Amino acid sequence: MPVRTELLARVTEDVLDPNDALSFVADPRAGGTVLFVGTVRDHSGPERVTGLDYEAWEERAQAALEGIGEKMFDRWPICRAMLTHRVGELEVGQVSVVVCCSAPHRAEAFEAARFGIEQVKRDAPIWKKEHLETGEARWVAGS
Repeated sequence: MPVRTELLARVTEDVLDPNDALSFVADPRAGGTVLFVGTVRDHSGPERVTGLDYEAWEERAQAALEGIGEKMFDRWPICRAMLTHRVGELEVGQVSVVVCCSAPHRAEAFEAARFGIEQVKRDAPIWKKEHLETGEARWVAGS
């Protein structure tokens, strides 16, 4: 569980609603809020994708998201932050990851949110398997 109440980080099988993140990070001290929403796209290079399976080492992934959130608070004067990643089977167009934060000024919110999603993609032990239109499936290295 995160140390601070201003941070919500979770790995879940539940559908992600970006409005939940916007509600969580709302703060009267904030002049800017940035919301990043990652969705399942219909292609990977030239190949057509029909869906993704996300798997995670859940305890470590949860700890990674919390640690990334803490780093966001350490580096920028943000007010509140939420980092969530979905696991399980997702269809094209569904939300797979949400990073949202509020800060007194827009530059801080943009920088912290960008850092958050880049660190999630780099450090969280979450893997994806692409299901292709050809019927094949393959694990994809993180980015």
